[in-house]
Amino acid sequence: MAPQTTHYLVSPALINFVYIICSVLFIIGIKMLGKAQTARKGNIISAVAMFLAVVITLFDQKILDAADPLTWAILGGSVLLGALIGLFAAKTVKMTSMPEMVALLNGFGGLASLFVAWSEYHYNMVEGYHPEYFGKSAIIATILIGGITFTGSIYAWGKLSGKISGKAQVYSGQKMVNAAIAIALLACSVAFVVIGDFHTAYILMIAGIALSLLLGFAAVMPIGGGDMPVVISLLNSLSGMAASAAGFVISNNVLIVAGCLVGASGVILTIIMCKSMNRTLGNVLFSGFGAKAGGGQGTVDGEMKPMNIEDAYYVLEAAQSVVFIPGYGMAVAQAQHTVKELAELLENNGAEVNFAIHPVAGRMPGHMNVLLAEADVPYEQLKEMEEANRILETADVAIVIGANDVVNPAAAEDKSSPIYGMPIIEAFKAKTVLALKRGKGAGFSGLENSLFFRPNTRMVYGDAKATINELVGKFKES
Repeated sequence: MAPQTTHYLVSPALINFVYIICSVLFIIGIKMLGKAQTARKGNIISAVAMFLAVVITLFDQKILDAADPLTWAILGGSVLLGALIGLFAAKTVKMTSMPEMVALLNGFGGLASLFVAWSEYHYNMVEGYHPEYFGKSAIIATILIGGITFTGSIYAWGKLSGKISGKAQVYSGQKMVNAAIAIALLACSVAFVVIGDFHTAYILMIAGIALSLLLGFAAVMPIGGGDMPVVISLLNSLSGMAASAAGFVISNNVLIVAGCLVGASGVILTIIMCKSMNRTLGNVLFSGFGAKAGGGQGTVDGEMKPMNIEDAYYVLEAAQSVVFIPGYGMAVAQAQHTVKELAELLENNGAEVNFAIHPVAGRMPGHMNVLLAEADVPYEQLKEMEEANRILETADVAIVIGANDVVNPAAAEDKSSPIYGMPIIEAFKAKTVLALKRGKGAGFSGLENSLFFRPNTRMVYGDAKATINELVGKFKES
């Protein structure tokens, strides 16, 4: 980018050495996030690495001038303000709000990268420095990816937080409109790179910013709430790609490395999410799944059979093998701690207890794992889908807590169902299924769940936390 002077408060050799250390710490931190036992330490290591990278970059760019106390005061105040905001969020944001919190973090990461690229080009224009084609390509790529990530994440946050409807919003000709926006954005991007006039290119860059922000909204609009885990992981990947592109803009190696790590891990997670639903990424992004409640699903025969708390207690009291299947309903009810208490009472009563975790249960990847880890549920009791299905074949009771699509037998039996072919937790194989549900409504995706009409399923209506608390009380009374 712009020519740099050679005076440094910290030597270039030391700066590069710290960058290498930060890159290694990022890799170690992400690796440690793969296991529940080391995830917290991995998060701390990654945070320390990022703080070091920011500080050494300020030295690298000669921003930390020891002779200018105002600069130190502004930066110090910014660090303190950011730390206080982060601490406040960590202490006050509920676990049920983690998906939308992650969406916001993804979005602001993309916005930060966009501002980096914008300010770099503005600085170049003021200084009269003409970047090469590669430099301009990096700038517009950062803006394009960052803008889409920001508004896409904001729209996802709105759906996840209930500010707007979780259903897919579709209209006639939507794909053509989105394609036109994407083509216009690409045209602006190419023109920005090849045009040599600063002011014309600046106008094209502003147009690119506006179009990228618009495309972010337009791209997430036709995606239903049931596909939010895929969207969250994809937006996470895009935020990393935007950061990596910003690293090329300011010639910062550690930003390139960190962005690539986030981008690659996000892509891998997105692929895992899609495979877990037996769908392609294109189908998730462009099919408009969930636009119509129950659309394309065959009629469900039978009726839901309710069961009171006392009868549910007797079923559980006699059970030798119990499998909990959590979903977003458990998160909404904040029932993870009472679920852990009930699980312990069942174990004390001689039952074997496990938790069946579907990869896309909840509103973000790993949502159920996070909630159960918060409640100190033993990690060895958390079973992935394949192992859980083997256990369910001989289980006495399966307790479904707010899960819907991930336990819907229509995925295996009803070819007219939009989720046909999706691997599910086979709760219906248990001798008895207790479905804890607030009412008879469909799940977030709008599909009726045929599991609830099965002869071996009993509906226990009410708030999940209150229901489980009553069951806990019954066990304590006995």
